Amino acid sequence: MHRTRVKICGITRTEDAQAAAEAGADAIGFVFYPRSPRALSVERACEIARRLPPFVGVVALFVNPDPALVHEVIGHLRPGLLQFHGDETPEQCEAFGHPYLRAARMRKGLDLLDLGVRHAHARGLLLDAFVEGFGGGGETFDWSLIPPDVGRPIVLSGGLHAGNVAQAIRCVRPWAVDVSSGVERAKGVKDAAAIRDFVAAVRAADALACADPARPGAAR
Repeated sequence: MHRTRVKICGITRTEDAQAAAEAGADAIGFVFYPRSPRALSVERACEIARRLPPFVGVVALFVNPDPALVHEVIGHLRPGLLQFHGDETPEQCEAFGHPYLRAARMRKGLDLLDLGVRHAHARGLLLDAFVEGFGGGGETFDWSLIPPDVGRPIVLSGGLHAGNVAQAIRCVRPWAVDVSSGVERAKGVKDAAAIRDFVAAVRAADALACADPARPGAAR
């Protein structure tokens, strides 16, 4: 059966990274956007990453970054993926020669198919709510805005938590889900129990999909 991958984003503390790994998360995300309350330094991210167990990926999130910062993060942190969450062009995303995700803040009128074509070298498209601050706002978006076949792996984000992620998986059937504020006690401070509940809800949704593959959305 398809196993929906889980990314816990906005990690700022070692104990939160460890809680995510112990709960079964596939990846954690570090934010390198200075205006975010979850931003951290390259040095701090490296300290946290060194405490991760094997096979937990690291994603580095940027918003219209200075290229020097991206190079610094790649050189020191060595993330598995970059995530571009601002207005970066395909050429800017590809200039670093590193695997990346292209984020899209979903709203009516956004041509997701065109975005996928223009970012043909992206490993996937991360779909988030259109909010001020480029993500982490705890708001969902209208999942019906997602075309039936985007042609790229979808990472679903935006207002997810343990109470709604199963419905999101049923409706969208994404490759992965990404959560930040939905597992927090405060901005940048995760709740280990909420992380466990979120991952458990994802696994339960996957098990239901396996038991009933004909349900709506299963072919996505």
